[in-house]
Amino acid sequence: MRKQVVGNWKMNGSTAVIDEVLDALKTERHAADVSVSVPYLYLGGAVAKLAGTQYRVGAQNVSEFGDGAYTGEVSARMLKDVGCSLAIVGHSERRRYFAESDEAVIAKLARLLEVGLYAVVCVGETLAERDSGRAESRIEAQLARLHTLMARGAGPDRFCIAYEPVWAIGTGRAASGDQIAAMHEVIKRHLGASYAVLYGGSVKAANAASIMALPGVDGVLVGGASLDAREFGEICRAAG
Repeated sequence: MRKQVVGNWKMNGSTAVIDEVLDALKTERHAADVSVSVPYLYLGGAVAKLAGTQYRVGAQNVSEFGDGAYTGEVSARMLKDVGCSLAIVGHSERRRYFAESDEAVIAKLARLLEVGLYAVVCVGETLAERDSGRAESRIEAQLARLHTLMARGAGPDRFCIAYEPVWAIGTGRAASGDQIAAMHEVIKRHLGASYAVLYGGSVKAANAASIMALPGVDGVLVGGASLDAREFGEICRAAG
């Protein structure tokens, strides 16, 4: 299984940043599957910039609804229409700041699957859940809702899981190797070994190689470091 590197720019970036990071990315070829998820406004520019390369462009979110009277929303069909290949759903920041429920995340995944886009489905636990011994049960509860879609043909070529312990997002504090490997094993046991499981949580060039060497880690979901052309390039090389 090829490693995956998914860059998540979050609500950052500009046309200048796109030019700098993506122009640098285009000068290299990587043995991993690499994609960048940029803000909606920059999707068209990123798709044009990376046309004809190995790199894919993704969105950071998608509406749980189809086209219609949903002001401010962006549908899965629209993402495909502008050239997106994938989208992230259920990121911890969406759950925390916008109160996205597990049900909403599954609805968004279903919309992506309907139009043939790949999905990066984020799961994770809070510090309180981990400290109280409920980390594994919380992850399993999020995964359980996927089985209906899997039964309808949503195989490992349609989506992957990104495990992101909420307490390690943007804090500079990464989970230990043992913690990462243990949770990835739980996820693969629940879904099947053929489903890719990425790790997301303060991934940087300095720790990417060691994280991806852990058993059950099939790649990384990269936040702030994906906005730095040099550092993101190093992470991509580590994945190869």
